[in-house]
Amino acid sequence: CVPFSLQVQYRRLLLMLVVLGIGGTHLSGFQMSVINYTSPYIQKFINETWLERYGSVLPQETLMLLWSLIVSVYCMGGMIGCLCSGYLTAAFGKKKSLLLNDVVLITAALLTASSRRAKAFEMILAGRFLEGIAAGIHMNAHVQYAGEISPKKLRGFINVTSTVFLALGKTVARILGLRCLCSSFSVCFIFTFLLVAVLVH
Repeated sequence: CVPFSLQVQYRRLLLMLVVLGIGGTHLSGFQMSVINYTSPYIQKFINETWLERYGSVLPQETLMLLWSLIVSVYCMGGMIGCLCSGYLTAAFGKKKSLLLNDVVLITAALLTASSRRAKAFEMILAGRFLEGIAAGIHMNAHVQYAGEISPKKLRGFINVTSTVFLALGKTVARILGLRCLCSSFSVCFIFTFLLVAVLVH
C-alpha cells in the first residue's frame, strides 16, 4: 500500500508532467506537422494577399520561395532556441525559462492567428520563427526541469514523457489536417488551438 503522502506527491508530479507536456513539447510536435496539412490554405492566403496588395498574380516561383521560407524558418528558430537554452536556464533557472518561453509562444500564436485579419502573410513567417525559438528552448529545458523535480527512481520514465508529448502533438496535427476536418477556417482554428494550449501551461 502506497502511503498517502506519496500518493499526493505522485499525483502532483503527474499533473505537472501533463501541464509541462501540453504547454511545451506537445506544441513543438504540433508545429512540426501542422504546416504540411495547412499548405493549400496558406498558399491560397499568400496569393490572395499579394493580389490585393499589388494587383497582380504572384509568380509560382516566388510563391514556392515564400512557402519554403515559412516551413524552414521554424528550424532556423529552433537552432537559435537550442543555442540560447543553456544560457537561459543557467541565468534564470529552468522554471522561469519555461515561463518566459511561454510569452514567446503566446506572441507567436497571436501573430499567426491575426495574420488573416491583418492580411499579412509575413505575420505567419514571424510567428513560425518565434515558435521555432520556443521549441528549441522547450525541448532542452523540459527534460532538465522534469528530471530535476522527479524522484530518482522515476527519472528515466519522466524524461521519456517529453518525446511522448512530442509524438502526441504530431498526432493531433495529423487529425486536424484530415480533409474531412479542413475548412476555410482551419488555419485560424489550428492557431487558436495553439494559443489555448499555451495558456494551459
